[in-house]
Amino acid sequence: MRVLQLTGSSAGGVGRHAREVAALLAADGPVVLAGPADVVTPAGPGGSSAGKVRTVVVDIADRPRPQDASAVRQIRRLAAGADVVHAHGLRAGALAVLAVRSLGRRRPRLVVTVHNLPVGGPRVRAVAAVLETLVARGADAVLGVSGDLVERMRARGAREVERAFVPAPERPASAVPAEQLREGLGLASGERLVLTVARLAPQKGLDLLADTAAILAGPEVGPGAGPDAGRGAGPDAAVPTGRHAEERTDDGVRRTGWRWVVVGDGPLREALAHRARTEDLPILLTGRRDDVPDLLAAADAVVSTATWEGQPIAVQEALRAGAALVATDVGGTREVTGGAAVLVPAGNAPALAAAIRTVLGDDERRAALRVAALERAAVLPGPADVLAQLRKVYGALG
Repeated sequence: MRVLQLTGSSAGGVGRHAREVAALLAADGPVVLAGPADVVTPAGPGGSSAGKVRTVVVDIADRPRPQDASAVRQIRRLAAGADVVHAHGLRAGALAVLAVRSLGRRRPRLVVTVHNLPVGGPRVRAVAAVLETLVARGADAVLGVSGDLVERMRARGAREVERAFVPAPERPASAVPAEQLREGLGLASGERLVLTVARLAPQKGLDLLADTAAILAGPEVGPGAGPDAGRGAGPDAAVPTGRHAEERTDDGVRRTGWRWVVVGDGPLREALAHRARTEDLPILLTGRRDDVPDLLAAADAVVSTATWEGQPIAVQEALRAGAALVATDVGGTREVTGGAAVLVPAGNAPALAAAIRTVLGDDERRAALRVAALERAAVLPGPADVLAQLRKVYGALG
């Protein structure tokens, strides 16, 4: 079976998933991976698919533009030699529909995976609705990365639609002790580690993260918060120096300090850093790191504050690491976590703060979540499930 994998420009995981799918399919026959240069280049020589995955640069931008006509012609030429065209994302999917339609009765089977919920202003949403309808009615099969996207595309007219499998890539942990990691982050002895791993972009709910940190650092709630903690008042203020890690007993309750470590990079990094500085929030931004599995395993609580997710990779990795997970109940997050996480409503900082506070303060609850995470990770789909699903979806050739 000859397969054309097509992907558009992406700063998230869409391009990575297309590359992983191409490598998996290489065992079944020739695969062409097409898309922007920065997306397809990593699939070149040296990988497990070397010699079987041919890469072609097709300039697909994330916004409509005159050059789209040239991209459609290029996709048409590539599709003419394929049995299946599998496009990832609405933009690539819409261009693929236009290209494949012109090939007539001998056209390849067209599959489109929808990876994201359209967000933005009225104009952006209106354009997205047009693309969704074109893809839903023009593709032979549609895959959605979450249940809400599946229902959305079915409502747009998709005839054959199901939930895609998008497993997290394997990233083995090292043998670095948890205490060594904590010391490297500047945590004081006994200080709790709250961890978020995310691209620092609007979808990840960074305002919610900062709002929640402010509540936790305030005088009325929050582990390790004394009467003046978190407001820059006095020597015990909750600033990212470890001083807030001291235990408090002034109200008769033993509390332990905490630090919220954010791993990742993106366009909103400086905005989050500014809030942390100006509000004296105990938030530490580390940028990208290669030891994410170790950090997930070492954390006392792993938190996702996203406004929407499909099958969040960071959440899957947290489950795999046996982390005590707290997350917003958005998109496909519940489909990934099952009962192995504490889920709270989107955008509700008080509820999120209460959930984090409970996990940090209850050793038994935290231990139960860790066990549940590992059990859940063991039953999540893996690469073999992806390959089996795609063979089934591709196999109904017209």
